[in-house]
Amino acid sequence: MITAERKPMQEIIDYVSPFNRILLVGCNECVTVCAAGGRKEVGLLASALQMSFMQRGKALDIQEITLERQCDPEYVEQLVNYVDRYDAVLSMACGCGVQEVARRYKTKPVFPALNTKFMGASEHQGIWAERCQGCGDCVLGVTGGICPIARCSKRIMNGPCGGSTKGKCEINPDIECAWQLIWDRLKMLGLEDRYEEIMEAKDWRTSRDGGPRRIVREDLAS
Repeated sequence: MITAERKPMQEIIDYVSPFNRILLVGCNECVTVCAAGGRKEVGLLASALQMSFMQRGKALDIQEITLERQCDPEYVEQLVNYVDRYDAVLSMACGCGVQEVARRYKTKPVFPALNTKFMGASEHQGIWAERCQGCGDCVLGVTGGICPIARCSKRIMNGPCGGSTKGKCEINPDIECAWQLIWDRLKMLGLEDRYEEIMEAKDWRTSRDGGPRRIVREDLAS
């Protein structure tokens, strides 16, 4: 899932302070799972903004709404009956959601309330960790289901490097060496021979380096 965390409160206040009527929009997908932008977080932020405006002697009309997804035009269209009544939109979605709302409602200022972090997974309650960088050419089938691009600090394709010690990364000893994890996994599966195969240089043209990417399914496109 895409993970995110709320921006510093002062930054959010600076965005919306010129306006009196704010439409605060949450998202019921990824940012709800990572406790950053669901209905609960929308309510908490609305209350905090009301209090901030009140302390400055300024009235704030704020409307709360949480869409199923902000990155999907079908759901963003549901805001059409609200947007014209407000001066600006404050989005509690990932960057994709913010941009989709801004694309649809071109004459309305749209501000992000969250910082989008990475694609990750839940390690423990309240802890999410990066697991994928969306490189467009997945190697998990070769590396035992552990990504060297997202989980190796140096993104080494044939590791480990010479600096890992006792299964820990030399850059940050709190991080497990991705290639140690890959070796342990392959060994457990009886696939050690895969480790001995040198991976060729990766084709990074499938990654973000080539500019914004698109997926086109001709059988679904209209």
